[in-house]
Amino acid sequence: MTIETSRVSYGQSELDEAALLEDPLAQVRVWLDEAYAAKLREPNAMALATIDADGAPSLRIVLVRGLDARGVAFYTSYESRKGIAIAHESRVAATIFWAELERQVRLEGRAQRLSDEESDAYFATRPRGHQLGAWASDQSHTVDSRQTIEERMRHFDERFEGEDVPRPHSWGGYVIVPERIEFWQGRPNRIHDRIEYRHAPAGWLRQRLQP
Repeated sequence: MTIETSRVSYGQSELDEAALLEDPLAQVRVWLDEAYAAKLREPNAMALATIDADGAPSLRIVLVRGLDARGVAFYTSYESRKGIAIAHESRVAATIFWAELERQVRLEGRAQRLSDEESDAYFATRPRGHQLGAWASDQSHTVDSRQTIEERMRHFDERFEGEDVPRPHSWGGYVIVPERIEFWQGRPNRIHDRIEYRHAPAGWLRQRLQP
């Protein structure tokens, strides 16, 4: 089997407009809950695309860490490559793909910073090692060796010994406020189901797309 000849036939389910919720973010929650119920590994993994000051796109995997009526939230360093790109251009795109369920969700919209209070609250729930990592790493910037990072971890572990680790001011959350959300369900013969929601002044407009 090669990349040219490998094939997967989809056919687990179908996507009917009548079965979808009127609120697409609520529908994303339903699909996320079903992915967790299926015990998939990191069902909240999401590919996030940004555009930098030169107009160049960049893509990476982040974890969905919040979902409410505003949109989908994730956390990172404001000074990372993605954070710098978002500061220049807030328009982003994201995809969550569940191969085992033959589903994906695509979102397009604008990334907005969460409040300090929300970022503080989430940071407090992180394991201590993850908290220390936010201090030790200048995310996306160059470093001379792995040893330097490990030394910085030890430094901050000692610095905050016996106390709670505070959130660095350079680290926090964003929420993707969607303008477009598409639900994709794999179907036989590549005739997939695609239902798109577009945000309009009167609310969400829904339509079926050709595969």
